[in-house]
Amino acid sequence: MADIKRNIVLSDLLTEHSELIPVVNRFGIQLGVREKTIEKICLENELNIDFILAILNVYLDEDYDPEKDLDEFDVSLIVDYLKKTVENYMQASVPNLERHFTPFIAMSGSENKELKLLHKIFFQFKTELSEHLHQGLEQLDDYPIELLHDLKNIIIKHISGNYNQNLAYAVIFSITALERELNIHNRLLNKILRPKLKELDSRHIEHLNHTFSDEQKSRESHKKLTNREIEILKLIVQGRLNKEIADKLNISLNTVLSHRKNIISKTGIKTVSGLTFYSISNGYVSPGDNVV
Repeated sequence: MADIKRNIVLSDLLTEHSELIPVVNRFGIQLGVREKTIEKICLENELNIDFILAILNVYLDEDYDPEKDLDEFDVSLIVDYLKKTVENYMQASVPNLERHFTPFIAMSGSENKELKLLHKIFFQFKTELSEHLHQGLEQLDDYPIELLHDLKNIIIKHISGNYNQNLAYAVIFSITALERELNIHNRLLNKILRPKLKELDSRHIEHLNHTFSDEQKSRESHKKLTNREIEILKLIVQGRLNKEIADKLNISLNTVLSHRKNIISKTGIKTVSGLTFYSISNGYVSPGDNVV
């Protein structure tokens, strides 16, 4: 049973529960906290201690009831925390799983049809999670984890043929970590966010809705590849040269170079092998397609 109090030394807590390190980081609390208590750190950083204690206790204890703490902080705090958590999932947790999953698929052999199906399930999960994370607060249901659970069970129980054992283990461990995070996050939604939203009128909820979603949607829209960029990306991973791409699409060489520059800027990937992994993990091509 979690019973985290304000006088607990934070470094002791993080040593015992290292999974809380990214949680406190979302509040701007970095490592190197020495022997300071949670209360002292909150005072130094002008943080709402009641809110942080509620988050930490709910995170560690599924039976913890934060009802007595809810009146001590504004709903905007939980909305801001959820927004930072969403960013962490999309920028760290899901990419970390992809870093294991993509080579697991690519290195296990294109003839393994089961792995191709696993890739489709993973891509479906990623798409559903991304869409769900950007829902409005009025429609905020539990985050979908069924596909993630199925993906792990299929790998453990049903996969056959040739595949890399070590990469399979890494995928399973990454899925388990993300699955746990999403389960805990659903608990935060049920025990903190939804009770706080019940206190508000529709106008206030609409304002918070924009705060929660607009910045993230803008960021995702900025990074999203256009249809033409995806078309060129597919040709790049097929090993086509810039001149060949220009001729095939009936566009100028400078236009191809401009699109390639945009692709690199949006994906952060420069090499053909890296772009191949990116294309496979995002469903633009499948393992075994005519890629280099």
